[in-house]
Amino acid sequence: MTAPRIIGLAGWSGAGKTTLLTRLIPALVARGLRVATLKHAHHEFDVDQPGKDSHRHREAGAGEVIVSSARRWVQIHEVADGREATLADLLQRLSPCDLVLVEGFKREAHAKLEVHRAANGRPPLHPGDPRIVGVASDTVFPEAGVPVVGLDAIAAIADLVLARSEPFAATLDRLGRRHGAAE
Repeated sequence: MTAPRIIGLAGWSGAGKTTLLTRLIPALVARGLRVATLKHAHHEFDVDQPGKDSHRHREAGAGEVIVSSARRWVQIHEVADGREATLADLLQRLSPCDLVLVEGFKREAHAKLEVHRAANGRPPLHPGDPRIVGVASDTVFPEAGVPVVGLDAIAAIADLVLARSEPFAATLDRLGRRHGAAE
């Protein structure tokens, strides 16, 4: 890949998005890609552990904490009662990579691969979302209008992701305009 690209994995809770991502990422990395992921959580979450220094810093009132070592660093930013960061805000914080895989943010206007599992009992998203560019499912959708591959066909899903992902800059421009991020 020459310029960074982006695609999301969208689907109802329980469809297997995270499971698919953990199988897809190694396949993409094996193809020589530097992959970044961005996940949306619908609930309060914490990457800190009680008793650790970073947790104690936040509990003491720090609005932002960076923890760094020779192997990795992490930045924790408290929002409190502020506005939740948009997908465009978060994308701008990523380091350079070849491909960004976004889990969640299913209502945003970026290219998405739908992850659908029949046992979930939920309707597919692709009929109502023109930004869904493919489907990974255990169900056949002959009328989908986009490519449909099996949930276990990791190589085919990787091919689909690479073929249907979109340029990072174009996605960021579209999302920025939608959210008024010209500030």
